[in-house]
Amino acid sequence: MAGGAKKAKSKDPDPSDFLWPTMDMKKTNQQKPYDAKKSVWVPCPKTGGYREGILESGDMDDPASKCVVSVGHEKFSYEAALVGKVNPPKFEMCEDMVNLTFLNDASVFWNLKIRYQAKMIHTYSGLFVVVINP
Repeated sequence: MAGGAKKAKSKDPDPSDFLWPTMDMKKTNQQKPYDAKKSVWVPCPKTGGYREGILESGDMDDPASKCVVSVGHEKFSYEAALVGKVNPPKFEMCEDMVNLTFLNDASVFWNLKIRYQAKMIHTYSGLFVVVINP
């Protein structure tokens, strides 16, 4: 072989452990509280990422309007353009992000984060594979 590399005689490991969640993981994710009209993502000033909140008031369809979102026991006011919808729990740890109902930055980052925490480092995005090195 070129460069003096020798071909390994062992089989390649099965990558499915790093791609598909188990049924137990899916059942746990289905327990997550979710309201289709009120569950939203908002920017987190401390981490620079996103956090999940409940929409108290405002119109997300009008980008110029203000939305009041409760995160934990606190209420914050955001422009509607900064507020994104949360995907239903059945899309938690989704192996192909094309299937996400709401494809926004927060949903993509959240999906990658929880998959990484579960040691599922391979995620499809259409024809492409996103791999996060541990």
